[in-house]
Amino acid sequence: MNQENTLTRSSLLKTEDWWAVWLGGLVFFLGLGQLFGGDLLGWAVKTNVWLSITNSMAPLSKTYAFLPGWASLLLTFLFFLVTTSIGAACMGWNLKRFVVGFTIIFALAYGSFVLGSYGYLAATKDQYAKLNMNWSVGLTPEGGFIIALIVGLLIGNFWTGLAKFLEEAARPELYIKTGIVILGATLGIKALGSVNLASTVIIRGLCAIVEAYLIYWPVVYFISRKWFKMTPEWAAPLASGISICGVAAAIATGGAIRSRPQIPIILSSVIIVFVAVELLFLPWLAQSILYNQPMVAGSWMGLAVKSDGGAVASGAITEGLIRAKALAVNGVKWEPGWILTVTTVTKVFIDIFIGIWAFILAVVWSVFGINKRSQEKGAKVTKGEIWERFPKFVIGYAATFLILLLIGLAAPHLTKAATAAADQANGLRGIYFTLTFFSIGLITNVRKLWAEGMGRIVTVYAVCLFGFILWVGLLISWIFYHGIMPPIVTG
Repeated sequence: MNQENTLTRSSLLKTEDWWAVWLGGLVFFLGLGQLFGGDLLGWAVKTNVWLSITNSMAPLSKTYAFLPGWASLLLTFLFFLVTTSIGAACMGWNLKRFVVGFTIIFALAYGSFVLGSYGYLAATKDQYAKLNMNWSVGLTPEGGFIIALIVGLLIGNFWTGLAKFLEEAARPELYIKTGIVILGATLGIKALGSVNLASTVIIRGLCAIVEAYLIYWPVVYFISRKWFKMTPEWAAPLASGISICGVAAAIATGGAIRSRPQIPIILSSVIIVFVAVELLFLPWLAQSILYNQPMVAGSWMGLAVKSDGGAVASGAITEGLIRAKALAVNGVKWEPGWILTVTTVTKVFIDIFIGIWAFILAVVWSVFGINKRSQEKGAKVTKGEIWERFPKFVIGYAATFLILLLIGLAAPHLTKAATAAADQANGLRGIYFTLTFFSIGLITNVRKLWAEGMGRIVTVYAVCLFGFILWVGLLISWIFYHGIMPPIVTG
């Protein structure tokens, strides 16, 4: 019986991990239609930062500009419904309840994301002129994740009957792992862009690996375990989320060590809030102290801000602020794009190793039996056990990254089309992430969350971020990028 169950669980069509690979891979390969002159994903909905609701939605591609936003949204919903329903049927879920539940979850989750993209909540400073506004909370559209989580929590804790009805479609692990598979394509394009950078910038970008994996992670893990008495199930995803790459790293780590699914998402909601806090002050601090060292500032944003979107947004704001101050104070006009490039390269070198780190942790947790009650510490584990523990979605993440990177290296003339393909796939990734946050809120009991020590999570994050992460990141950025300047615009 055990052998039969093992064979069933290992089937390529029976587990959420593998279905994340198939669903994420489908989105990725549809995006690759750009390489052949096709536009197979351009009809999908894109959510804009908006002040007028009529401008909140549009198709991803100008090819489908004739579609109104609501039609693009409808097509996107049908695509998600059909593809996820096929997976649900193969995994033996109640298909009728899944279809109805998914329809409601999609509507509420996407509505939350649209609300989170409202200009006075989401806009960053570099978007003010375009939107004709002069202030915002600055959460970035990722604030929509927090709103989706809150809406899910409200339903899950106050409308328990509705939550019970929706639970068949509340599948956070499937949604987030699919999103991470798609994320690999975006990182592939970023890494491809860095190939053409000066070799000195690329080499110095490697400091991010040393900084993230040899300094931040063990220190955060030690503080969480020894000072705040967190269990390994909480401490490892928290260490990855704070030290590596926010949401994706926390969830990849949670999958690798088999933590309860709500743990990395709870941590991710805290991470997003701190990212918003950093966006409110870090670029202006960088402008004040680093306007004569622009590349140091760009690297610092990549090391300090723990989400891809937040880091890139902070790099864009920092570039605008520093270039303006350097021109006003020193009369020097730096060539645009370089500060943001350093931010992106630094972030890429960190992100690229999420999969590797997840694999390392999967092996360590398996070999030493951490968090596994049925296995005493130090017991031997078979290769099959390690493979069974290995998060399969990481294979998809690595594959989408390598495919786009190799395409760009082998055929540079296809880089522009490959970039468009990754951008389109990334548009759907955001929806998968939103579904994740809503679903985890729906299945979460708030009283149990507080019992686990939410206050400790926030305290650990604040102590680590403001106590040493920001300043160690600044020191390493200074060591590797001090004295390296962008080209000066003449004439």
